[in-house]
Amino acid sequence: MLLIRADQLVSLEQLMREIWGEDLPRRATAGLHVYISQLRKFLKLPGSTGNPVETRASGYVLHKGDDQIDAQVFPELVDVGRALLREKRNDEAASCFGQALALWRGPILGQGGNGTEANGPIIDGFSTWLNEIRLECQEMLIECQLQLGRHREAVGMLYALTAENPMCEAFYRQLMLALYRSERQADALKVYQSVRKTLNDELGLEPGRPLQDLQRAILSGDMHLMSPPLAISCR
Repeated sequence: MLLIRADQLVSLEQLMREIWGEDLPRRATAGLHVYISQLRKFLKLPGSTGNPVETRASGYVLHKGDDQIDAQVFPELVDVGRALLREKRNDEAASCFGQALALWRGPILGQGGNGTEANGPIIDGFSTWLNEIRLECQEMLIECQLQLGRHREAVGMLYALTAENPMCEAFYRQLMLALYRSERQADALKVYQSVRKTLNDELGLEPGRPLQDLQRAILSGDMHLMSPPLAISCR
C-alpha cells in the first residue's frame, strides 16, 4: 500500500481496511502500529539516522527518495512508447515497450498481493490498472513489429498471448495477420476458427467486425494485407 502510494499520505483507515477489510479486529490500530514498526526495521539502512516511513497525524508516508519503483517506471515508459508510436517512430517505440515489459518479473505484488487470499480495494484497483496497461503495451509492441516487417518474430509471442488472454480479439487479429504475412494462410484461418469457437462456447458471440473483415480479406488474398501500415489501436 505504501509503495503503491509512495510520497503520498496513506491514512490509518485505508491501511486497516486494506489489511482486514470491513471486519476489523478489536485491536486493529495497535496491530497496524506493530506492522509499521516491523516495516521500519526492515527498511532502515545501516548507519542511517532517518527512515523512509514517516508518521503523520492521520497516517503514514513512504518516501522513496532517489529510489525507483518499477510499478511507477513502467507506465511512464509505456507513455513514452505510445507517443513515439503516434509519431510513427516504430523502432524506438518497440524498444521503449520492450524496456517496459522487461520490468515484469511475475504477478503484480507476488501471489495474493498482500499475502492474504483477498486484497483490499486499493491494491485490487491498482493491480487491474497495471495489468490493463501491460496488455496495451504488449499489443502496441506487436503493432510496432508488424509495421517493421517483423511478422515472423511476432508469431511465437502472439500464440502465447492468445493462450494467456483467450478473450482478447486484438491478439488474434495480430496473430492472423502475422501468419498470413509469413505465408501461412491456412494457419491464419485456423486461428479465426479457433477464436470463433471460443467466443461462441464461452459467450455465445461471433468475432467482432475487425476479425471478420480480416478473415474475408485473407480468403480473398487481399494483397493490401502484405505490407504495413496497419491501423493502430491505442487505448
